[in-house]
Amino acid sequence: MQKHLNILGIRGIPAAHGGFETFAHYFTTWLVEKGWTVTVYCQHDKDEPGAPADYSEDTWEGVHRVHILSRGNGPASTMKFDLKCVRDVLKRPGIDLVLGYNTAVLSILQRLWGRKVLMNMDGIEWKRDKWSLHAKIWLWINEIVGAHICNTPIADHPEIARHLSRHGTRNIEIIPYASQVIADAPVELITPLGIESGRYLVSIARIEPENSILEIVRTFSCKKRHMKLVVLGSFKEEILYHREVKGAASDEVIFPGAIYDPATVSALRFHSRAYLHGHQVGGTNPSLVEALGAGNAVIAHDNRFNKWVAGDGQFYFKDEAGLDDAIGAVASDDERWNSARYAARRRHMEEFSFEKIHQHYLSACERLLT
Repeated sequence: MQKHLNILGIRGIPAAHGGFETFAHYFTTWLVEKGWTVTVYCQHDKDEPGAPADYSEDTWEGVHRVHILSRGNGPASTMKFDLKCVRDVLKRPGIDLVLGYNTAVLSILQRLWGRKVLMNMDGIEWKRDKWSLHAKIWLWINEIVGAHICNTPIADHPEIARHLSRHGTRNIEIIPYASQVIADAPVELITPLGIESGRYLVSIARIEPENSILEIVRTFSCKKRHMKLVVLGSFKEEILYHREVKGAASDEVIFPGAIYDPATVSALRFHSRAYLHGHQVGGTNPSLVEALGAGNAVIAHDNRFNKWVAGDGQFYFKDEAGLDDAIGAVASDDERWNSARYAARRRHMEEFSFEKIHQHYLSACERLLT
């Protein structure tokens, strides 16, 4: 079979949105250098500058891109986009990598056409509090279908693999996310925010209850810290939780909004005293992996997902009292802080380098070619 890979399930490349897009951005160009041809499906909103009229194709960094206009808003629009991608890929050569299982039922068509499919099963989406009951049922159905219909289910964390195996899923590949090593970053990129290198903590996450954003802001603001807390994320005034988070903040908390410029985000990570990670559910979170690559000391919610990713030597909390203790230790104990930073870089090198993760994906793809 021709060495061709089609990637579905993301908004497109170059990366501008999330973990899957960042993975696809780097993996596809790496794969092209290995002699593969690659097609990536890219979603565009009708109001987006430069959006295609309906359908177009081009090449970026040696990667073939198929651009499809997504009309409407919300999940229904994404489902229509995913259906168009699946219908298009049926006529293309190669094997398919689907990133995420939110519309895994559509992959039944790929399998009926005799296609080989790898599917990254992402986190346990249907358990997230943000979804309605109907959405949870839909996601649960797609998780079951995706795990059993694809040739190779990919889990980004050992706990996700154990969860899938309880459904009777077989042939699970455990492949986490990767990120770049950040060895330096211009301090000038953070000065417009009114912060100094080493004198702030940073949180980079969706502003949702399951990410403990309110607990982080409230705990940090309960006393004078003599440092800043930078909370990256998109806030909307009409959302009660977002108003509660901002209402709990002291004058030492900064809300710069969502920042997508990679250089600025890298600088915010590199120059921070520590990275705060309040995620309570999910598998291998890309933001946590990126923090390790930046050599950040990590203050993370104490659960089996985060502890496997960040490893030993970091700071963990179960409640706000524990979080307060962790913030105090990071701020005052230079020996523990330096040890955590060293442990972060060691953990990243062992498990989350691009070369290791890309090789693992390549091996999984090659097995489907035989």
